[in-house]
Amino acid sequence: MPDQALPGPPLRVLVADDNPVVRAGLAALLNAHPDIRVAAQASDGAEAVAAATCQRPDVILLDVRMPGTDGLTALPALARLAPVMMLTYSREPEVVAEALRRGAVGYLVHGEFTADELITAVRDVRDGTAAFTSSAVDVSDSLGVSYEPNQNSSHLQSVVAQSSKARPIYATGLHRRGHNRLDHDLSSREVEVMDLIAAGMSNQQIAATCFISEKTVKNHINRIFAKLHSSSRSEAIAYWLGTAHGGWNR
Repeated sequence: MPDQALPGPPLRVLVADDNPVVRAGLAALLNAHPDIRVAAQASDGAEAVAAATCQRPDVILLDVRMPGTDGLTALPALARLAPVMMLTYSREPEVVAEALRRGAVGYLVHGEFTADELITAVRDVRDGTAAFTSSAVDVSDSLGVSYEPNQNSSHLQSVVAQSSKARPIYATGLHRRGHNRLDHDLSSREVEVMDLIAAGMSNQQIAATCFISEKTVKNHINRIFAKLHSSSRSEAIAYWLGTAHGGWNR
């Protein structure tokens, strides 16, 4: 029987996974709780960025390996829009580490958590705490994240960033590796366009997502390139995601 709804609006979740069965199962599970609502679904990273840009979810559940734009590629853009928790079968340490470096605030591996633990983890992310299943705990620890056992789970580890301020984990230095518009005087629209470029979208896709013409997209891109001191799309993406000029290391 679903639990009682909590006060306030429901927690809005975006589910991104290329497997339609997994998406449907997660949506049914999450929507069974009155305080949670699946606001959007996506089958790849580009769709996830477009949906997150439009819907502004509270939490994003993101798979790693998807056709087209994969989860890791879309992750920095998504992390600018909402806290992202990886929900995947990929348990390789290097994948976990890269996800954390690119902005993920939690990492759950299928088969290592129960349905109730997933619901708790989603709520925790909304409240500024993240959850890691056993495959990801050692990696998070090696990257300087402290953790302690979750009171509600025997499998998940509740983790908080090492910070003296009570800020949501996705806003801490560990999980915000990208640049922001204040660094380069980008407007809100330019940040939105640059995030979509970084997610692998074409000008046509960006125009459709933002409800603007392709000519307007090109004008935004020209201004973005000038502000980022970049001469190409790939150079701008590298700088934006932090792979150049002292960003995260591969």
